[in-house]
Amino acid sequence: MAVKGINWFGFLLRLLASFILVFSSYNPSGYSYYHWVSENIDSLTPMIALAGILLLIGWTILLRATFRSLGPFGLLLAAGFLGVLLWMMIDWGWFDADSLTAVTYIVLAVLSGVLAIGVSWSHIRRRITGQIDVDDVEGDT
Repeated sequence: MAVKGINWFGFLLRLLASFILVFSSYNPSGYSYYHWVSENIDSLTPMIALAGILLLIGWTILLRATFRSLGPFGLLLAAGFLGVLLWMMIDWGWFDADSLTAVTYIVLAVLSGVLAIGVSWSHIRRRITGQIDVDDVEGDT
């Protein structure tokens, strides 16, 4: 039976899925779908097309869930919160802000975090507010 609500393990799985989607789409290391397509633009194969469709499906699922859960203002707040946390890390000297590669990784990590929060938000909100779903209430039968 599925676990009702969310726990840290569930959130970490969503975060891992977000990281895999974001970093497989693009990353500065050169091992991403973007680099794969740009190196083989003249000879696209069915495998490249299939990978692109799968990435598009993943992006559609995560973006729709994030937008529906957080809304525009919540999305802005989540991005701002994570952005300021990473800014603090740069200010503390954990990252080099002059490095384009480091900044790119930071932006990709923030995007992954926002997507994971968006996908998890309805569960988090119910836990914070103490609300329950109608399906969760045991009735007298």
